[in-house]
Amino acid sequence: MKLNDIHIRDPFILNDHGTYYLYGTRGPSCWGKQDGIDAYISHDLKEWSGPHEVFHQPEGFAWDRCYWAPEVHVYRNRYYMFATFASSEGGTKGTMILKADTPLGPFVPHSNGFITPQEWNSLDGTFYVSKEGIPYMVFCHEWLDLIDGEICYVQLSDDLTRAVSEPVTMFKASQAQPWVRPVPMKETGDSWVTDGPFLYREENGELVMLWATYGEYGYAEGIARSDNGDIDGKWSIDPLPLYDHDGGHGMIFKDNQGTEYLVLHQPNDTPNERPALIPLRCRL
Repeated sequence: MKLNDIHIRDPFILNDHGTYYLYGTRGPSCWGKQDGIDAYISHDLKEWSGPHEVFHQPEGFAWDRCYWAPEVHVYRNRYYMFATFASSEGGTKGTMILKADTPLGPFVPHSNGFITPQEWNSLDGTFYVSKEGIPYMVFCHEWLDLIDGEICYVQLSDDLTRAVSEPVTMFKASQAQPWVRPVPMKETGDSWVTDGPFLYREENGELVMLWATYGEYGYAEGIARSDNGDIDGKWSIDPLPLYDHDGGHGMIFKDNQGTEYLVLHQPNDTPNERPALIPLRCRL
C-alpha cells in the first residue's frame, strides 16, 4: 500500500537497521474506544505493508481510549513506546511507556502507570537523552487544564519506569507570536493548543523542538530552540511556522541515504488525515 492508503494520525517513523517502521494513532477510531496500536513496514518509503498490531489491550488494562501518538525509541538495546492513554470511565489522560524486544513488539506496559502527573490531562510524551546520558520525557500539559497549553519535561529513572523530578514548564502555546491562533473549545472557550513535541539535534549541535498548534490556516508545525543546546535551556519560538497548511504533529527522521524528512499528518480533518513525508532541504 501507499502512504495515502494508511489512515493514521500522529505518524512516527523509526529507521531501524535500514527498515522503516511507521506508527500512529488509528484514524477510524481515534476519537472513540480503542484497543491496540499498529505499525506499517517499508524498505523504500513508497510501498508499505500492514497493519501489524504491535500492542493489544491486555486483560485488566484500565485504559480503553486515546491510544494516541505512539513513538518508538531505542534505549539500551530495547524498544520503548511512549503513548497516550485514557479511560472511558473518566479521569485524566496521560503518557505511559511500553517496552518490547523488537520494533514489532509485542509491546507490554513498562512504566508504573502514567509518567505524567496523575492529576493532569497530559499527552504526546516524547523521549530525549541528554549529552550526559540522562533520560527525559517531554510532553504536553493540555489546554483542558490550563486554557493556555504548555510543553513540559520530567527526568526519568534510568530504567524508564517512573519520573524522578517535578515537571518543568518549557513554554506556553501563546508565546508563539505572531502566528499562533487560539481555538474555540466548548469546554474552555478560546484556548491555546500544544501538541506533539519532538526534539532533534542539528549537526551544528543546536537542540530544536518541533511542536504543533494552530495558526491562521489551521493546524501548524512550529519550531522552538534551546539557547544552551540542552533541555534545561531557555526556549524561544521561531516567528514563523515551519508548516502551516493544516498539518502537524510532526517528527524528523533520516532515510538510508541520509536525507532528512519531516513526517506529519495532513489535513487535520477526520477521516481525511494521512501521513505525509516532506524532504527537508535546508537547515531548520
